[in-house]
Amino acid sequence: MNSEFSGDTFVSHLECGLNGDRYAADQIHGLSQAGRPLLVRYDLESLAGSVSKRMIAERLPELWRYREFLPVRHAANIVRLGEVMTPLIPAARLPAGSGQIWIKDEGRLPTGSFKARGLCMAISMAKELGIRRIAMPTNGNAGAALAAYATRAGIEAFVFCPEDTPEINVREIAAQGAKVWRVNGLIHDCGRLVGQGKEAAGWFDLSTLKEPYRIEGKKTMGLELAEQMNWRLPDVIMYPTGGGTGLIGMWKAFQELQSIGWIDGKLPRMVAVQAAGCAPIVRAYEEGSPHAAVWQGAHTVAAGIRVPAAVGDFLILRAVRESQGFAVAVSDEAIMTARDQAAALEGVLLCPEGAATLAAYQQELASGRISPGESVVLFNCATGLKYPLPEVTRSLNCDEPIDYSQLVYDGD
Repeated sequence: MNSEFSGDTFVSHLECGLNGDRYAADQIHGLSQAGRPLLVRYDLESLAGSVSKRMIAERLPELWRYREFLPVRHAANIVRLGEVMTPLIPAARLPAGSGQIWIKDEGRLPTGSFKARGLCMAISMAKELGIRRIAMPTNGNAGAALAAYATRAGIEAFVFCPEDTPEINVREIAAQGAKVWRVNGLIHDCGRLVGQGKEAAGWFDLSTLKEPYRIEGKKTMGLELAEQMNWRLPDVIMYPTGGGTGLIGMWKAFQELQSIGWIDGKLPRMVAVQAAGCAPIVRAYEEGSPHAAVWQGAHTVAAGIRVPAAVGDFLILRAVRESQGFAVAVSDEAIMTARDQAAALEGVLLCPEGAATLAAYQQELASGRISPGESVVLFNCATGLKYPLPEVTRSLNCDEPIDYSQLVYDGD
């Protein structure tokens, strides 16, 4: 930690994302009285007078370099596991238009996913507010990040997973110190158990968007992207969307940066990418609805975006529409084809959720909703190493002669 980090922040209050009523900072809050997510608001004028782009550039290459934009007031409460800046990788070999394509590889973060951004902030704020016991539902990566940061902070954690959550995720949650259960349902069923157990078990509900601070952690994706692109943003951002915290957080970041004059001109079109087997946001977008109905029978290989109902649905849809973006669904077949293509052509092993953004980009480039000349950032939200990969069956017997001229793969 830099010695200059006093931990001072510019939080002024919290605000209901739906109707705008205000809530005091520095107090424990869940949802607003309307049952909707709370957004952290800042004294942006004072913030702008206290920090500059140059000051940020001179700091350590980590999430906390944006501390003035974040809610933790006391540096002693920050829970760290090495939240590095993630690379923005040019993707020159992928089939694309004439515009530049980048992959923002969030798999380099602690616990191997972008969930580290939100959970490090939520757990740091839980520590600051004196919360000692927490619970949440997860499709996998969020639970792993929660377990790691809660253990680091000395906070007791309870995690509930759908029964078909990838085995590696369930094991890493347990290995990193959380108490974890499989549940015979989907993530909203797990969330219902968390809510029902609050009074009896005495835990705080850390479900997606049911506390205010995961958005602020995910907001750093937008701050970091803006800095990496020299404060000039791409035309389009493709984001894998389940609960949508990251899309909401990035749009909030861009609006805050615009408000203080650090970026100008047109903001990116935000594209919410979902799987065809679970696309409540896409359906609501296409119907022109401000809210998304629960998706029945949700299924997809991209478990992280298998969220049948999102409490922040209206915030996702608002960001998409305000940015002149859209919501789009892609098939599981297209997702896996895109994953294999990125690995073979770019050497980047995408997770299925990240691969969905590449599949969506290619689909919408063909449809015309994305123009060939537009610059695009694809978010890979986790390391592909956590997911099953195609089996390799080729072998050699080193005790027998080998015809090296025949060592070719099909299609070589």
